[in-house]
Amino acid sequence: MDSRAPELAEQLLLIERELRALGAWQTLPPSPQALASREPFCVDTLTFEQWLQWIFLPRMKTILEAGTALPAASGILAMAEVVYRDSPSQVAGLLEALKRFDLLISLGEG
Repeated sequence: MDSRAPELAEQLLLIERELRALGAWQTLPPSPQALASREPFCVDTLTFEQWLQWIFLPRMKTILEAGTALPAASGILAMAEVVYRDSPSQVAGLLEALKRFDLLISLGEG
């Protein structure tokens, strides 16, 4: 198991917590068609928050639970900074959680 797994799992929980705190957590999933987008971050069918909740978090949890190889790089913070460029202070906690996630991924397998 990758030594970063416990810290990454914690970051995923923090990301979920921040989405809930922002009121961006949804109880109903987007349509299967929206989830099937082939665009990066599903920008054509989902909001960034939806992508985090319905695509990113489940995929990362599956990877961690299965013990399969983690991504070699992550640029989620950069996307978040574009999405929230007009309101960074309102989402500071989420940005920090995404920054820490990207940092842990960039450290490579430990």
